[in-house]
Amino acid sequence: MNRLQRPLCPVLTIGVAGSFPTGLGSTPRHPVPLGFVFRSRAKDEKATPADKAPVTDSNQPRDPQAPKGRPTPKRSEAQSQRRSVASTPTTRKDAAKRQREERRQALDRQRQALSGGDERYLPARDKGPVRKFARDWVDARFNVAEFFLPLAVVILVLSVVQVPALQNIALLLWLVVIVLIVLDSILSGFRLKKRLAERFPDTNKRGAVAYALMRSLQMRRLRLPKPQVKRGERP
Repeated sequence: MNRLQRPLCPVLTIGVAGSFPTGLGSTPRHPVPLGFVFRSRAKDEKATPADKAPVTDSNQPRDPQAPKGRPTPKRSEAQSQRRSVASTPTTRKDAAKRQREERRQALDRQRQALSGGDERYLPARDKGPVRKFARDWVDARFNVAEFFLPLAVVILVLSVVQVPALQNIALLLWLVVIVLIVLDSILSGFRLKKRLAERFPDTNKRGAVAYALMRSLQMRRLRLPKPQVKRGERP
């Protein structure tokens, strides 16, 4: 058989990397779609995780003992959360109105605490066991300074009367009352300081004596917070 009559073998060509699959000649037996040749690699990379994702059966019943990742809130907590979301102000006007309402409620609670002695809502200057002991110590005894206001009214009336003897008595009373108030305040301060050191050795007592002396200047029925002990009762 001569060279011209020899059967032709299929010529295999090696395609360019990434363009044609290996093994396809110039006249491929199976046509290659253009979408396979020119498709985007980014789409393939994005589609790969989705194809590998495990398929779950939605009809499979869920185990009631399986954890959900978070605890189920109680009904009271869920209702409080819904109320807080519903009451959240959406505008500046609503926020200002809500702040005024909260301030009014805080003042009402503070006023009730000053009358009833509730420690939770008292002002900062009246809170604490040291201040409470100082108040009770002052309220349990008689103080000369608490009678200053009625004595001042009497002295003022005597000084107005156009009688020289009564005016002299008024001046003398002024001097006596002032001296008694100063002496009683000094003695009360020393005694209270000693009692506080015995009762609260490791507690900050700064300002407690001055707080008690300022309270002693007021009449008993006008003091705030209201007295919680009787006269002569040891705190």
